[in-house]
Amino acid sequence: MLRPGSGGGLDSASPSSGVTRLTERQRLAWLRLIRSDNVGPRTFRSLINHFGSAEAALDALPDLARRGGATRAARISTAAEAASELARGQDIGVTLVAPGEAGYPPRLATIDDAPPLLGIRGLTAALARPMIAVVGSRNASGAGLKFTQLVARDLGAAGFVVVSGLARGIDQAAHRASLQAGTVAVLAGGHDRIYPPEHEGLLADILHAGAAISEMPLGHAPRARDFPRRNRLISGVALGVVVVEAAHRSGSLITARVAAEQGREVFAVPGSPLDPRAAGTNHLIKQGAALITEAADVIAAVRPIMGRPVELPIEESDETPPPTDREPAAGERARIVALLGPSPVGLDDLIRLAGTSPAIVRTVLLELELAGRLERHGGGLISLAAS
Repeated sequence: MLRPGSGGGLDSASPSSGVTRLTERQRLAWLRLIRSDNVGPRTFRSLINHFGSAEAALDALPDLARRGGATRAARISTAAEAASELARGQDIGVTLVAPGEAGYPPRLATIDDAPPLLGIRGLTAALARPMIAVVGSRNASGAGLKFTQLVARDLGAAGFVVVSGLARGIDQAAHRASLQAGTVAVLAGGHDRIYPPEHEGLLADILHAGAAISEMPLGHAPRARDFPRRNRLISGVALGVVVVEAAHRSGSLITARVAAEQGREVFAVPGSPLDPRAAGTNHLIKQGAALITEAADVIAAVRPIMGRPVELPIEESDETPPPTDREPAAGERARIVALLGPSPVGLDDLIRLAGTSPAIVRTVLLELELAGRLERHGGGLISLAAS
């Protein structure tokens, strides 16, 4: 688990020991690292664990990518670029916070791919309250919209913050019904690139009693592949996810799948088998999702969870030696790469087949990822990226 520390690396303080903060120098280095090519949240964490600080990791990026087989130099975010993003964010009220800092949603910090820096706008207090995600079809039915309004309003009245993705249909209905109680919008693009554009007014209303979050840089217009990334944040901040309507292969089903992988509760609203918009939710129920017909069903299921403390993943020491005292030998690197292919494989299986230490395997995977040659899949699976 990444936590701000005094040395630019990790902190061994327990979650109950109080809020810690990055120094401004650390925040700039963290932002540079996560904005550099081929560095996602998991790779960011591996780099910090390996080198002890973002500054040291930035210095090592070119050599790591070269050893991974990069054919061209990857872009490394400059200090000027990071400083400009921080300044532009401040101009529109966006604060970049790290796990363990005030405002970072505590449950989001527990997922494997939690954003190292999360852009927050609005009331940070809303992000510390218990949240329930409500998602569903963009092309929603009248009945679906009505149920969404009822369940979101009742959840808000019971003290929950409703979180959704600011999309058309079910999402916007959930936000509008919970404006007074507080609602959180998870954005697929930067804070200054709202999608869909017609919901800019809705977002302004949300910020009066709620908040908006995004891991994307300012100026980033959302692309199709950004919405699944956003969906993991919707479920990650929440105790559970309510799916109101969803066709087969919809984004809402992706949110439900990721929620289950994250250990969140999954709730589904049954619908007519004649309505394609209910096909996904009915399938979720068949697969074991909790059937709900009112907000009370959700509240009864999550009440026991709310009483448990939020347990963060492994706390690292301030002293973060590299995971191995040597670099992979050429033969080891070649053997590990040869075991990878287009079909996803689990890390544990790869370590067993490689016949070497987990540290060596992770180092090779880090090199491959920084070279743009590794692809990560759900469930911790990895494969070689398509050339």
